[in-house]
Amino acid sequence: MAIARSRQRIGQARIRSIAEDLLEASTLCAIATVTPRGRAHVNTAYFAWAPDLRIVWLSEPRARHSRNVRANGSAAVAVYDSSQTWGEADRGIQLFGDVRAGGADAEAVYARRFSRYEDAGAYRFYELVPRRLKLFDEPGLGSGIFVTARVGRDGTVSWERTERYERG
Repeated sequence: MAIARSRQRIGQARIRSIAEDLLEASTLCAIATVTPRGRAHVNTAYFAWAPDLRIVWLSEPRARHSRNVRANGSAAVAVYDSSQTWGEADRGIQLFGDVRAGGADAEAVYARRFSRYEDAGAYRFYELVPRRLKLFDEPGLGSGIFVTARVGRDGTVSWERTERYERG
């Protein structure tokens, strides 16, 4: 499979719309962190998202991924609908950035998405503040098209590149 750069620019409003649709498509995400020894670690969690594209989740502070982000805040989150069928049009989003303890509105963001949420108890809120995102939406963008965008502090997105994955 070859990866070719495309000159196809995607507008800010379209990137934003696709990103929001993809974040709404699933309530589960995979969170990739790095251990203090430089090893990869992944965890699945329920998440909510804020208008500035922060990803918010609850976790036990002693869990491996929670300890990882305290030692090294760099992380990535993948969101996709796990009921997709191989060989059909796929969709998903990856967000890359830094994790911090959940801010003042993290609980409200989470509670808006999960109406049955009541209390975090011993768990703590964490949030990924994205600096970049990569999305694919084959029904909307075409087969094998991946779009990378920068994410500003306020959640604004700006196109960075478009790539086409082609069968070799």
